[in-house]
Amino acid sequence: MMISEIETLIDSIQREKNIPRDVVVEILESAMEAAARRRYGMSRDIEAQYNPDLGEVEIFEFRTVVDEIEDEDLEIDIEEGRELDPECEVGDSLGIIMDVSTFGRIAAQTAKQVIIQKLRDAERELTFNEFKDRKGELISGIVRRFEKGNIIVDLNRAEAILPRREQVATETYRPGDRIQAYVLDITRATRQPQVVLSRTHPGLLMKLFELEVPEIYEGVVRIEASAREPGHRSKIAVSSTDSDVDPVGACVGLKGSRVQAVVAELRGEAIDIIPWDAEPARFIVYAIAPAQVNRVYINDTTHTMELVVPDDHLAKAIGRRGQNVRLAAQLTGWRIDIFSESKHQGLLVQAHDELMRVSVLDEEMVELLVRSGFQSAQELADSDLADVMEILEVDQGFATDVIKAADVVVGQLIMEEAEARQGSED
Repeated sequence: MMISEIETLIDSIQREKNIPRDVVVEILESAMEAAARRRYGMSRDIEAQYNPDLGEVEIFEFRTVVDEIEDEDLEIDIEEGRELDPECEVGDSLGIIMDVSTFGRIAAQTAKQVIIQKLRDAERELTFNEFKDRKGELISGIVRRFEKGNIIVDLNRAEAILPRREQVATETYRPGDRIQAYVLDITRATRQPQVVLSRTHPGLLMKLFELEVPEIYEGVVRIEASAREPGHRSKIAVSSTDSDVDPVGACVGLKGSRVQAVVAELRGEAIDIIPWDAEPARFIVYAIAPAQVNRVYINDTTHTMELVVPDDHLAKAIGRRGQNVRLAAQLTGWRIDIFSESKHQGLLVQAHDELMRVSVLDEEMVELLVRSGFQSAQELADSDLADVMEILEVDQGFATDVIKAADVVVGQLIMEEAEARQGSED
């Protein structure tokens, strides 16, 4: 290969594959070294070096100078060695240039295979290094093809995969469509680095708002939490570090322009933007909007909230197929139970009646327990001693008597229920 030919090869690979020149040279050296070993055997000490002045990859075989040869592949006697280098001494290592013209067809094929494999390895490494720090970012590409339900996306210098599980069921794409997605992960796969994308991740929603709302990008407005049912509805909770900036208004934009841009990118997904509040009860009231909430009962032990809403707001609070309450629970991190006002009143009456049967309790104590969220004798029987002591402001001995008496009532209720069931069967 002439000097211009190999230089042209290096330059074209560097340009077309975007692989650094030193990496291309290293690949060529590895290929020629592999070819030499294929031709002369694996036991020899062989090294390939690119000579830019000659435009050639030179192959050197290294042998140790000895008085008496024991291994012909690795040693050369002193007399032969001095014919090559008059100044060599026993123990020196001599590099002998090999004649590459004798490699033959098989060795040349080996060199070609090594070059192809090494180029693929270099491309994989470059792809991984380019995208490894982009996890959690937005990225745009072109839909190229479909493989077993997965969408393969062209990112210009690499391909990404949008797995079926990360696709929105209501969205459809065709080859050539532009697609914007969230970089979920970048992994070292066996064949090529895999850039894994997502259209369902809540991070996509947050990053889209960051693009559309300068106040979020600048850090004045923060997205504190988000929840999605991809393709249908999502909620974000926002706060502001500047009292003069309304976080909800900033995200909505003039005449809704900012939020509508996000909705358009999400193909019509409805978005609720609510103010974030550090107080859980207030936050849950915002999160369950557009339903009105009359009362909130918090159980820190079970991390549960009970919301009491007007009868005509129950459907709004729950949402279509439970969507609104599910998103509110995801957004706040609390388990939520919702009751209409009438049902809640019925539960209070039932709770009051059951607790009044606990012999050691008076009316005032029962009211305290009901207001604290106890809805049955069973709950009281299962409660912690410390909780009963704190709510009723009694000592340990009396609290123990309360729990024991509640357990007796539970037994009575079970017997009564069994008798009633038996009577209905008769």
